[in-house]
Amino acid sequence: MDDARVTGQDGDVEFAMVSGNLALDLAGTLRWRRTAREEQLVDPDALASWLVASGAAPAPVPVDAATLARGLALREAIYRLACDHLEGRAFDPDGLATVNAAAAGPATTIALTADGLVRRGDVDAALGDVARSLITVLTDPSAPPLKECGREACTRLYLDRSRGARRTWCGMEECGNRVKAAAYRARRRSAGGAPN
Repeated sequence: MDDARVTGQDGDVEFAMVSGNLALDLAGTLRWRRTAREEQLVDPDALASWLVASGAAPAPVPVDAATLARGLALREAIYRLACDHLEGRAFDPDGLATVNAAAAGPATTIALTADGLVRRGDVDAALGDVARSLITVLTDPSAPPLKECGREACTRLYLDRSRGARRTWCGMEECGNRVKAAAYRARRRSAGGAPN
């Protein structure tokens, strides 16, 4: 699992980058959607940190309250559209409008310098790149299968790039280990042994 730990105003904020796609990783910043709902983008600084940690922004970019609101609206539109795709439903019109508006914005630019690759862009370019990454995934017939984590409480979406597309959880460290440990304990109980 690829985690990015960023020090924020309230201490370390850990973002899990396990989805295999920039947009799906953004959607994962609202965790446990069906149960405890844990918001990771609690303020503009958290969104700025996520943009850098995810690679969407090449360097810290200024984020204000209005930009945070746009980022959260984009995140929710991404989640709705990805779920629509996963369930074979027609795309939500409001979600389409939000993602398409962001995607129509500027793009992060790249340049080759004597020191290597340099990426440049503001927060709008970073959010535009996030939106375009979703569009690419949802329209590319050769894209890996889109799945939702198999752990009951987890609502994270990911691209299954595993051999045979048999991955069943978003990431090993958080969900995979817990699923495996629960399965081990269940096997021990059914075999008559005491769980560890």
